[in-house]
Amino acid sequence: MSERAVDNGASAALFTPQPGFGRLRFPPEIEAEYRRSRQETERRWARMSLYVALSTVLGFAVIDHRVLSGPTIAQLDLVRFGLHLPLVLSVLVLTRERLFARWYQPCVQIAAPLFGLGMVIMATQATPEQLPLIAARLLLVTFFFYFMLVLSFSAALRTNLVLVAAYAVAAGVGRVPPDVATYQLFVLFCANLIGGAGCYALEHANRMAFLDRRRLAHVAMHDGLTGLLNRAALEEQVRSLWQQAARDQLPVSVILIDIDHFKAFNDRYGHQAGDDCLRNVAVAVKRAVQRRPLDLVARYGGEEIIAVLFGAEREYAENLARAVVESIRELRIPHAASLTCPYVTVSVGAATLAPAPGVEDHAAHDQAVQMADQALYSAKAQGRNVCAFFNASVTAAASEDALRQAAS
Repeated sequence: MSERAVDNGASAALFTPQPGFGRLRFPPEIEAEYRRSRQETERRWARMSLYVALSTVLGFAVIDHRVLSGPTIAQLDLVRFGLHLPLVLSVLVLTRERLFARWYQPCVQIAAPLFGLGMVIMATQATPEQLPLIAARLLLVTFFFYFMLVLSFSAALRTNLVLVAAYAVAAGVGRVPPDVATYQLFVLFCANLIGGAGCYALEHANRMAFLDRRRLAHVAMHDGLTGLLNRAALEEQVRSLWQQAARDQLPVSVILIDIDHFKAFNDRYGHQAGDDCLRNVAVAVKRAVQRRPLDLVARYGGEEIIAVLFGAEREYAENLARAVVESIRELRIPHAASLTCPYVTVSVGAATLAPAPGVEDHAAHDQAVQMADQALYSAKAQGRNVCAFFNASVTAAASEDALRQAAS
């Protein structure tokens, strides 16, 4: 399998639903990204939903005291104010911004089944005349679990299965009349079919929308031919990289890679072959360079590729530059029109710069690129198919000679 095929396959994996997608689950890295992207929306929705739950608990308290009678009221109030109200208020506190990400999901997945068990207890305490009124609330709770608490489909399903199982146990021990229990269990079964299907479809749609947004963001930030970052995305991301380097007092290395005699390659083999060549070179460069999470590799223009290496000392950059030259040579892409080698080669210029205090990040980056560019001219002046590191003694005459050779 070619390097290009491997790289394209890896890129496709970023956006193609994986085998676990039928169970509404991405691979771990993408799942974490999906959760982060949904966090603020879910927090606001959960907070609003819990205010609705609070209003409902208190509203039914008022209605029950006006409509129902007998000792049942005291038993209902015990569950309502001893279990339901504390659960709602406790989880509501967890919707605060600083608590939500860490505590909401694990706690609500405990609180929701307890709330459902409380509803079943309330149904078992009702008289035969009151039971239809109170048992009907189980339907409200079912749909609330599926759609309001921002539980995942699997968590909402587990919670509702606890509720149904508890009600079935209550019926089995005679706490609910058999005819009423049979009817109510069938209604709950239907409610779970409808609610579960809706919850699954909603989460599936949210995940597909996330993949679409991710795909669009990737297209906007990456060069369509090589799959590397495009120039605009590089300029945007490199600012934060230089700012971080200035804060940490670390150097940044810049490597410029230029394909030797690329115009001659296109003239000899055609532009489609030129595109294939550029793609394969890009894959090889990315594999040789991007070994650390903060390093950036981008198409800088035409047949030129740039790498920006965070915290990279001169020795590291020099070794990497040599590795790039060697990795492209090892591709052994035929280039009969080359004046340097019968295969495609690259010239590489590298430079390392430590950000100076008070210097703006874009100025530091521009300076480092200029230094790497001078080193690239030096590599071309040496006959190409080599790498050169920035040296302040590079003369203007050598640069002019390299420019003349580059135009040939």
